[in-house]
Amino acid sequence: MAYVIAEPCIGTKDTACVDACPVDCIHPKKDEAGHAEQEQLFIDPVECIDCGACVPVCPVSAIFASDDLPEKWVSFADKAANHYGR
Repeated sequence: MAYVIAEPCIGTKDTACVDACPVDCIHPKKDEAGHAEQEQLFIDPVECIDCGACVPVCPVSAIFASDDLPEKWVSFADKAANHYGR
């Protein structure tokens, strides 16, 4: 089970989650190519260690455990997988 960043992140892209992640699995970072073009951040579903460190620091409550992802945002799990080519 990985964590998923959902719709509330769109347009926000606050990187507090990036700083909190101990395994560096949230991208694109502010200094990475594609950051400006992406409308949200993504958690790599393979690299995520399910620690949950990103959840409490998200200012828009956009991060959910995949098992707890609201049905209206289930497509965001696929968006993350596609972003990472998984």
